[in-house]
Amino acid sequence: MRPHPETADTLISGAQLYDGSGAPPLSGDVALRDGRIAAIGNLSNWLAAEIVEAKGRALAPGFIDIHTHDDTHVIRAPHMLPKISQGVTTVIVGNCGISASPVTLEGEPPDPMNLLGERDAFRYPTFAAYVDAVNAARPAVNVGALIGHTALRNNHMDRLDRTATPAEIDGMRSQLEDALSHGALGLSTGLAYGSAFAASTEEVMALAEPLANAGALYTTHMRTEFDAILDAMEEAYRVGRHARVPVVISHLKCAGPSNWGRSAEVLASLDRARRLQRVGCDCYPYSRSSSTLDLKQVTGDIDITVTWSTPHPEMAGKLIAEIAGAWGVSQQEAARRLLPAGAVYHNMSEEDVRRILSHPATMVGSDGLPNDPLPHPRLWGAFPRVLGHYARDTRLIALEEAIRKMTSLSARRFGLAQRGEVRIGYHGDLVLFDPARVRDAATFDQPRQNAEGIDAVWVNGVLSYRDGQPTGERAGHFVARGVRPNADAQGEF
Repeated sequence: MRPHPETADTLISGAQLYDGSGAPPLSGDVALRDGRIAAIGNLSNWLAAEIVEAKGRALAPGFIDIHTHDDTHVIRAPHMLPKISQGVTTVIVGNCGISASPVTLEGEPPDPMNLLGERDAFRYPTFAAYVDAVNAARPAVNVGALIGHTALRNNHMDRLDRTATPAEIDGMRSQLEDALSHGALGLSTGLAYGSAFAASTEEVMALAEPLANAGALYTTHMRTEFDAILDAMEEAYRVGRHARVPVVISHLKCAGPSNWGRSAEVLASLDRARRLQRVGCDCYPYSRSSSTLDLKQVTGDIDITVTWSTPHPEMAGKLIAEIAGAWGVSQQEAARRLLPAGAVYHNMSEEDVRRILSHPATMVGSDGLPNDPLPHPRLWGAFPRVLGHYARDTRLIALEEAIRKMTSLSARRFGLAQRGEVRIGYHGDLVLFDPARVRDAATFDQPRQNAEGIDAVWVNGVLSYRDGQPTGERAGHFVARGVRPNADAQGEF
């Protein structure tokens, strides 16, 4: 008597399986059932409600965008097309010290919290309220969240150009502890910004103390990415040692022409620290950055493109030098007239980007700004750019290593349980793509363009994107902090 065949909701057959570990691919099939990976291997005897013929294309874990500012976007635009179209199945919000919760505003959001939206976007006085809002929105991607240091400062301080008092730190810690109890991943800082630059290292260390008992981590947009970058890295390491927690340096870069070529020196610092404590970093695969317009960076040394301006929206897409020439004023004066505004800074060297991206400790994050009228193309193109330009075309890294940087490394560092790998029992977050065709189509002039070569994306076992279009099915939800391994299989954080 022949045994009854196994059944699945979805069977993906004939794929090249990249499991996320960094190992070379293997040919095989994957079965999805009840939102999970039910089987892997030769599944020719399985039955399924839906069968997808992979035809030898790559099947990988869904990509994890560990550096986003999608805090409000996942609720207001839950289809999340900029991310799902790249194969991203999980986003981590709350980076650079700015988070949508817990936040109580008395006026307009301080810079750079305004990157997340205007005052009416901040509707979540508690982290639990934010979690409920994410789940009610049913975004197309999963959402993990950090708590922003600047957001906490905003809640407890009358002004942000000074260090916090012990009582204010206690108030911030209380809110952080409450968020951690509801599954927040950790604490982020944005010490380079005026709203947090006055915070002392001791303020950050005291605030970070509750992280260890929660199994959380510390991420930081460091105090500077310019000439004093090594000192800023030492400050980040010091916070991690004091709080006994892992550290992730956000969007590691060598910013400014005087800093170009120092990536070897910067990565040597990272490697020394990694011998003593758990430290990693992320980067995006572009040589231009994007944020709010910072007068300190308007020096004439680099080109700066305006992406938005409240008083002069007609200047979006123009260089500050061009605007200054038209107005007959200095670049500094032109920038002052444009505020509040956003900008793209042409401030990195390609050699440094390549060296940092290829380092084994580096994850990939987009750092995209979804509320920008003219967003940096990383919002739509970061992940396929790594797969196409850097892995396939320039052969900077092997495809399996590129995938590891986008999946298992990120899941393990941030404590995203049972995600980031193609493994039986894990959540059914998968992306099917063509290694020969995958590429970023988004450009600085036309940034809102779907990537090419992303054939299908499943989120929690649900087909959410196929052949260049969302399916209309949204199966994402809030992802609480899980147990993070102390080290991965190679002994690395």
